Amino acid sequence: MPDAPPHILGLSRPELAGFLAGAGAPAFRTAQILDWLYGKRVMDFSKMLNLPADLRGRLSATFQAGLPELVEVQGSDDTTRKFLFRLADGQLVETVFIPASPALYGDSSDRRTLCVSSQVGCAYGCKFCASGLDGWKRNLTTAEIVGQLLAVEAHTGERVSNIVFMGMGEPFANYQNLMRAIEILNSPWGTGIGARKITVSTSGLVTKIREFADQPLQTRLAISLHGATDDVRNRIMPINTRFPLAQLMDACSHYSLRKKQHLTFELILIAGVNDSPDQARALAKLAAPLRAKVNIIPYNTVQGLDWVRPDVAVQEAFLRILLDQGIPATLRREKGHDIAAACGQLRLRHADAASSTETRKNLFAQTPLTA
Repeated sequence: MPDAPPHILGLSRPELAGFLAGAGAPAFRTAQILDWLYGKRVMDFSKMLNLPADLRGRLSATFQAGLPELVEVQGSDDTTRKFLFRLADGQLVETVFIPASPALYGDSSDRRTLCVSSQVGCAYGCKFCASGLDGWKRNLTTAEIVGQLLAVEAHTGERVSNIVFMGMGEPFANYQNLMRAIEILNSPWGTGIGARKITVSTSGLVTKIREFADQPLQTRLAISLHGATDDVRNRIMPINTRFPLAQLMDACSHYSLRKKQHLTFELILIAGVNDSPDQARALAKLAAPLRAKVNIIPYNTVQGLDWVRPDVAVQEAFLRILLDQGIPATLRREKGHDIAAACGQLRLRHADAASSTETRKNLFAQTPLTA
């Protein structure tokens, strides 16, 4: 979208203030506009009635506003909801709203968590993941990242308390837009979500982990580990050939030392791949020096891929090994399995449907009508 005007949700407070100063508007207009956007959640400049008409016109002529178009919502029996949004250029992204519920052997809370996408598709090719099946299309803009939260809150009527960047895409491959979005989501003038309630998940971009560790916000880090040895990660996560476990663990140690906080290892448990007792023991050895927490997530079936989730007994045995080794660990309860909550599936389904519709149209157009 090179010719499109910038979206106002992508501006920082200083950038908005700079625009207004250049337009000859008094400084207090900055706070007024931010309150309309993030306080009152008004995305129509014409309705910002405490602004003078000429300024409203100037804003309309200079910036885009509005939220991503909601295409579909899938609800779950456990009230997890998956949202499919269409962006201005027609691309589709998914966002998952996860309400409060206890994890198995874990604590319950009243968190309302939003799983946010950072890219359209993914280029990192994890073998078990739906996000990259249709390839990588582009990075999301800052406004498109922020807009997911505002659009979900508008639909649900609930305020998100926690954000996890674990949706479509590799967040650290869109680092600049990611960090700008986090600034807006965290700032008091934005959505005001605490830095420690924002978690970024990476498949293992070591250089960006180090850069992330050196920035000032106390944002949390999760590692999409999915294998406790190089042979397993090499099998299912191509990034491990570039950044093997030794390098990844060294970067994690740097993060922990700089941030003085624990990180999380995410492990999607796949039958016959990473669910063995040996993998559990190897995972405990990685987690212990870092005092890392482990989230075990039974695999959500992806259409077109052959992986399956282990039996419940295998899941619980894996968890028990970690707990017996003193590793803080949780095993997710069923959450969104009935709505294909693994990121990318709803987008692929819509893309396939659109492709089939277009094919039918083409066939109809090429077939002569007969009496």
